[in-house]
Amino acid sequence: MADNTPAERVPTVVVDGVDIVYRVNGTGAGRGSATAALNRILRRKKSEKASGVRRVHAVKNVSFVAYRGEAIGLIGTNGSGKSTLLKAVAGLLPVENGRIHTDGQPSLLGVNAALMNDLTGERNVYLGGLAMGMSRAQIKERYQDIVDFSGINDKGDFITLPMRTYSSGMSARLRFSIAAAKDHDVLLVDEALATGDRSFQKRSEERIRELRKHAGTVFLVSHSNKSIRDTCDRVLWLERGELRMDGPTEEVLKEYEKFTGGPDKAAKPKAAPKAAPKPAAGADSDAKAAPGTKVSA
Repeated sequence: MADNTPAERVPTVVVDGVDIVYRVNGTGAGRGSATAALNRILRRKKSEKASGVRRVHAVKNVSFVAYRGEAIGLIGTNGSGKSTLLKAVAGLLPVENGRIHTDGQPSLLGVNAALMNDLTGERNVYLGGLAMGMSRAQIKERYQDIVDFSGINDKGDFITLPMRTYSSGMSARLRFSIAAAKDHDVLLVDEALATGDRSFQKRSEERIRELRKHAGTVFLVSHSNKSIRDTCDRVLWLERGELRMDGPTEEVLKEYEKFTGGPDKAAKPKAAPKAAPKPAAGADSDAKAAPGTKVSA
């Protein structure tokens, strides 16, 4: 008898009732002394108020399951806990309550991912590849593809210059190119697609789709709803640290855009006040402008 059951979905990340709390030192007495620091460690809960420690509850009771082959977008207004949650999934931040289980090693790629600014781009390609567990032979084999993908050398031989001479966009493109050279079990991308031109963004989106085909799971944090639409089939919406909605991309983005007032509004400042109306026809064209008013040519 033929087995007509659908293919089993394989979970790669399980987040179960997770709370993440930051503790920020305030202005309590003795804040800068070694003795005060030791007291805070030994008597943290009792002395938090006395020493002026402030608790910031960044992620509140968040639960979800991610499956192999999914591309999941994380959206939310600034300060909603998106990057904090990614760092916890990557194992870089401890959780206050709950648990995070991962199948394989998550790799976090962010705009501020650390490479060494004093080393050349070429040396950083090798350094980044080794840090991801690639052998020197594998890096050498993929080196030219990494450089070509990043577009670093499109306007000159920049790959042989120290990274401190790169623009922020060039550095971010190289970081993404290094990370994308390997197939990851779980790849966490934090705003990295917002740094390049449209050509690089398209290459990045295509590479993310390839990673998914190789049985990986991709998380993408972005304030660009278009990038989320082009790349992800599922979206998690975090707001004030809480998981407000989890579902298909279009359904979640539709509600999110209602909440923020339109596409890509979440990270943008409010619109500037409208300019004063022009004088009605027939007004004295020779009238002088008010003091302090700029008159355009």
